[in-house]
Amino acid sequence: MREDETEDEELDSEAVEEHESDGDGEGDEPPRTFGGWLFEVLRTWGPAILAIIIIRTFVFQPFSIPSTSMVPTLLIGDHVIVTKYSYGLWFPNPLNYQRWELLDWADPQRGDIIVFRYPKDKATHYIKRVVAVPGDTIEVQNNQIVLNGEVQERRMLGEYVYEDDCRTKRATLWEEDLGRMTHAKLTDASPSGLAWSGPVTVPEGKVFVMGDNRDNSGDSRSGDWTFVDEELIMGKAHFIWISFDSCNGALTTDLRWERMGMGLYGTIEPNAKPE
Repeated sequence: MREDETEDEELDSEAVEEHESDGDGEGDEPPRTFGGWLFEVLRTWGPAILAIIIIRTFVFQPFSIPSTSMVPTLLIGDHVIVTKYSYGLWFPNPLNYQRWELLDWADPQRGDIIVFRYPKDKATHYIKRVVAVPGDTIEVQNNQIVLNGEVQERRMLGEYVYEDDCRTKRATLWEEDLGRMTHAKLTDASPSGLAWSGPVTVPEGKVFVMGDNRDNSGDSRSGDWTFVDEELIMGKAHFIWISFDSCNGALTTDLRWERMGMGLYGTIEPNAKPE
């Protein structure tokens, strides 16, 4: 046998050995187990998931508006950002809807828009405006607030049009004083039974709330429940981060662009057009 043929055979043998070692050598990584895969996922995504949990628990949480009880301030399809730290730092107990308060640094004020657990069904969230705080005596006379014996002034602004179950409704738009601030409200041409209420005095640790759509809101005037315990308050609503017009029906135009980023404590103008 020639010398060059011997060298070729030796090279072929080394190539086979290298190929075999690539598949079975000690340097190969072992097959990944479920535990290893889970550890890798937690190592990669764990910090982000933990940050989201902390933010939703202590900082803020989004809520959607399902009814017209807060029109004109909030419309069906609005999604608001609620700061959960506005009145203190607390930790929710998911087993009984109670909460453990860690720090208490503020109390709800008249005019605040709050999200709270519905007193008759704590799994349900409501959003209303705080109208009276502990120690206040409140009475409602033909949809006008009497607070601690003083009639709160209101000014008629004009007509307001909104959608309720995709049906057009018309109401009167007012600007109402509420102690330290003013806010918008609606009343129907024919006042409902909610237009008269009280007088009642708000106990310590509770608040009296009302919807801005005064003749179309289940709130502290309804009789089923009168006050909201401060322990049930989830936080204070500040602004609309996104808004959908569910009555539009077109995917490309159902966003209400003009409402995105809008604050909840500004001036509201009449929107009725001449017929």
